[in-house]
Amino acid sequence: MGLQCCFSVTTLHTLKLSPISILRQSTKIPTLHPLSHHLNRPLLLLVRALSAPAATGPTTIVTTNDTATATAPDDYRVVKAPQWKAAIDFKWIRENKEAVAANVKNRKSNANIDLVVELYDKLLDVRKEVEGLRAERNVIANRMKGKLESSERQKLVEEGKNLKERLVTLEEDLLKLTDELQQEAQCVPNMTHPDVPVGGEDCSIIRKIVGKPHEFSFSVRDHVQLGKDLNLFDFDAAAEVSGSKFYYLKNEAVMLEMGLVNWAVSEVMKRGFTPLTTPEIVRSSVVEKCGFQPRGTNSQVYSIEGSDQCLIGTAEIPVGGIHMDSIIPESSLPLKYVAFSHCFRTEAGAAGSATRGLYRVHQFSKVEMFILCQPEESNSFHRELIEIEEDLFSSLGLHFKTIDMATEDLGAPAYRKFDVEAWMPGLGRYGEISSASNCTDYQSRRLGIRYRPELSIPPKKGKGSSAPTQFVHTLNATACAVPRMIVCLLENYQQQDGSVVIPEPLRPFMGGLEIINAKFK
Repeated sequence: MGLQCCFSVTTLHTLKLSPISILRQSTKIPTLHPLSHHLNRPLLLLVRALSAPAATGPTTIVTTNDTATATAPDDYRVVKAPQWKAAIDFKWIRENKEAVAANVKNRKSNANIDLVVELYDKLLDVRKEVEGLRAERNVIANRMKGKLESSERQKLVEEGKNLKERLVTLEEDLLKLTDELQQEAQCVPNMTHPDVPVGGEDCSIIRKIVGKPHEFSFSVRDHVQLGKDLNLFDFDAAAEVSGSKFYYLKNEAVMLEMGLVNWAVSEVMKRGFTPLTTPEIVRSSVVEKCGFQPRGTNSQVYSIEGSDQCLIGTAEIPVGGIHMDSIIPESSLPLKYVAFSHCFRTEAGAAGSATRGLYRVHQFSKVEMFILCQPEESNSFHRELIEIEEDLFSSLGLHFKTIDMATEDLGAPAYRKFDVEAWMPGLGRYGEISSASNCTDYQSRRLGIRYRPELSIPPKKGKGSSAPTQFVHTLNATACAVPRMIVCLLENYQQQDGSVVIPEPLRPFMGGLEIINAKFK
């Protein structure tokens, strides 16, 4: 996802919202699976580990079309049937168990690979037994079509009845095992790019440093003080109206927000991206399919009470849903979107001076980039996204560093993630202003987004007329998270007299405004 944020819990009474977890304890998140077409051969095998082939074949997979039902047998725990299912290659996981387990460990995931493999083996055993009984039943049915003595026919009827009863029990067991296996396997995170550093955030590697910190000949103020002096914000009134971590923008700050949004969309469109505005309420299942889940009790999602809907935390979610359950022609790829939306996050657990003012808020505007592409292209598009971000922030004269984030800082969908942290002199530290993630086919396997390759050679007579479908790869990146950009601009472009200079690229989008002058002495 683009920018990661966190919030305290606030109820929006008009929509009856409560910041509860999108992923309940009984419904674990699906997970993901990988990249498979643009790496060297050893890695190719590793990355396919968790991916089911898009076309049907000999490999055993569970797809989003599978069904599920009720009560578990005594030797299994009761499992609630998943509302939807990801296409996971359980056979691959079993065959590459050590590599998958190492990846789970490196990412500090709580996925249980031993249990996944155990359940898969059980499922295969039960499936084999079911197939054997069905074959026996067919034999009996064929025998009963011929002429038989009454006693022999009665004997076959009894055998058929016993087989039917055994089959009913085993088929129920098979469905329960399928559900439990899906639940456990959906907790497995995406595989990880081999260059990603292993460890916590402190193990992340600085990829690039751009610019130098602005030098000031006076004591700098933070954006909260600047906003007060320039009459740009009102946090107190917003707290009374909505709760903590909400805000009013006023005067030139309103023009700055609109200017930033229009500038970001305009610049990204020049790179061939299609502009979108998105729904800001989505079904919770779409949020889950995109890979969002709570960390412990710290939910980031506002769920709408009495419904299966919630407010979006990023436009990545509704943009990902546009092509849900569809097959895209290869000639249409890549699909590149730049989406504007408001975003809502509970920011549960966030507190302290590091989150004051506009840095961590419950509602904000954001411009998000999103790409759907062929698997072999996702690494290059990931580089393109981070280059777009770096060009945008450089053009505003910001000092920032681009970071290759370590394994423990990757969300379940991310194969690799680059963060951008900009210098905020008033806060006296670097702060995250964007990120760019390659999610390979993690999200597309859950959202059901495939493409159909075009055949370079006509099919042989009697063969299918089209190539088997494959899952697309998805990528996302933040072009502009408005509140944090406002923090950067106010603090970096403040003047000794209390005014703030507007960077030149933004002036045409702000009616030619060049400077925000102090209103109070």
